[in-house]
Amino acid sequence: MKPVFSQAELHAIAEALGNTNDGLTGSEIGHLLATCEIADVDPTFTKRHRLYNAFAQDQNKRGDRTRILGFIRHSMKPERFVHTPMQFEPLRAHLNRALVFAGLAVDASGKLLAVEEARTLSEAQRRAEELRADLTRRGVHADVLRFCRDELLADDYFHAVMEAVKSVADKLRTRTGLMDDGTTLVDRALAGDPPILAINLLKTESEKSEQRGFANLLRGTFGMFRNTTAHAARIHWPMTKEDAEDLFSLVSLIHRRLDAAHMPPRV
Repeated sequence: MKPVFSQAELHAIAEALGNTNDGLTGSEIGHLLATCEIADVDPTFTKRHRLYNAFAQDQNKRGDRTRILGFIRHSMKPERFVHTPMQFEPLRAHLNRALVFAGLAVDASGKLLAVEEARTLSEAQRRAEELRADLTRRGVHADVLRFCRDELLADDYFHAVMEAVKSVADKLRTRTGLMDDGTTLVDRALAGDPPILAINLLKTESEKSEQRGFANLLRGTFGMFRNTTAHAARIHWPMTKEDAEDLFSLVSLIHRRLDAAHMPPRV
């Protein structure tokens, strides 16, 4: 492991942590610097310059990056985001795009991990383009391809698949007018007698069984990819490109069946 961050790496880390929209607040920066015993040398500067100057002075003084790593660990503790849960993933994505050039990444549990060091800015884009090409050859649904964006794949495939699964819930709500989520949404949309949405005519026992099976498929899919920060087994689930392709294909199948579904008359 490298003993210090380069100047460019420090700039990128400070930019991520001090991001205008998703970064730390000024008061959070002051508190975290004090907690990590890093001198706040320019507290009146903009957030990113304040962080860069504090990090650079501390690293130059000590000859190592230990306290900067400590700052990152403290700033990305999930419990800090209990009241602002929507801030965690965007901040983690910004930070990981900076850290990957130093061979580091923050996982979904907030832990700092060693990863393969990136060498070019185009690596995330290359990964996205390769996956898009493979999925296009498979005939994957267009609503799934939208989730193969560079910024999602720069971190990990799991996050991209999780976002694609959210699109299924969005489509269910759009088709039915319901406002629920998760298994409650599936039960209300697909499990009634008759259901609000039906994937076939529901005239035979075989068709009714298919409808029940489709509802169970959605329940299982939602169960795998929801509340990832709350379940350790999912947080540490390694997602390969091959796994992502198969799971995107599954989500694509669900989208096609929902597109073709109809609303049976309710009497």
